[in-house]
Amino acid sequence: MITVLVADDQAMVRAGFASLLRAQPDLTVIGEASDGAAAIRAVRELRPDVVIMDVRMPELDGIEATRQLLAPDAAYRPKIVVLTTFDVDDYVYAALRYGASGFLLKDSPPEDLVAAIRVVAAGDALLAPSVTRRLIEDVTSRRPADRALTARLRTLTNRELEVLTLIAKARSNAEIAAELSVAEETVKSHVGRLFGKLGLRDRAQAVVFAYESGLVTPGAR
Repeated sequence: MITVLVADDQAMVRAGFASLLRAQPDLTVIGEASDGAAAIRAVRELRPDVVIMDVRMPELDGIEATRQLLAPDAAYRPKIVVLTTFDVDDYVYAALRYGASGFLLKDSPPEDLVAAIRVVAAGDALLAPSVTRRLIEDVTSRRPADRALTARLRTLTNRELEVLTLIAKARSNAEIAAELSVAEETVKSHVGRLFGKLGLRDRAQAVVFAYESGLVTPGAR
């Protein structure tokens, strides 16, 4: 059973999400929060597997709540899916940098929310690949490459750089394996090692890192 906390300042939205999720055989809503501060308190008390986090909330917004919950020294770090009204949003970009496992548009179909929770609970990033990539490309096209991050690329082997590049292009492990003519288990090993070297939590952070470091540039094929 996947446990979920819903954080949104609109009571009707929270109730709708909770009703939808409770109808699923493998999901259960163990808490709700009306702002970021309440979400932090609830996560620390209830320890949900996944938090559905709205961006714009009173007291403390969803981005700052995400930063605090996913800080490296946090005692418990849930998976967080950020909800946004816009598909290209600097706030969402910040949430990905802080370690959110992905994001979802508020007007997405209900089944997308259910699928998103299952995806991140399984340890992967929420990659509606084209949307995530468009977000990163839009934001990073306005930022120069981060030299400190570029230097960290030198810790990777050539094969790990290839794998990271393909992750940034929204390839799955199976697709990367086929493109590089290696076994999928080999790809998983490369992914695990490069995540460890770069201090990355999941594929969403890997996409951000690849663009911020200049390894992949907007529009590149």
